[in-house]
Amino acid sequence: MRIITSVVVLALAAVMTLPARAQEKPADVAGTWAITVETAGGTGTPKLTLTQSGETLSGTYSSEVFGEQKVTGTIKGNAITFGFTGTIEGTTVKVTYTGTVEATSMKGKVTIGDLGEGTFTAKKQ
Repeated sequence: MRIITSVVVLALAAVMTLPARAQEKPADVAGTWAITVETAGGTGTPKLTLTQSGETLSGTYSSEVFGEQKVTGTIKGNAITFGFTGTIEGTTVKVTYTGTVEATSMKGKVTIGDLGEGTFTAKKQ
């Protein structure tokens, strides 16, 4: 009887974790994104091209302020983080984007080293 009870408990535990496992699958963010960034210094419209291998992201970021930069990041479920190190007005800064993905759009926060932060939205092209 104990064996049957143990099997039933294990089977129920496995079934109950199925929705959580499905949510853990990373969103598909590979492709080209048009970004709108808003900071205290103004608005920018960089372009982001991402490649994806599971939860690992790489690609290129192109903007008037930073030029073209190599990007790295991660995607866990629909939570995305990516960034690069660039130079602005002679100062090297780490730029980090953190946000969430919803199908063909994303939004969140951008941190530009110690210079400040802002918000961003993006649409997949």
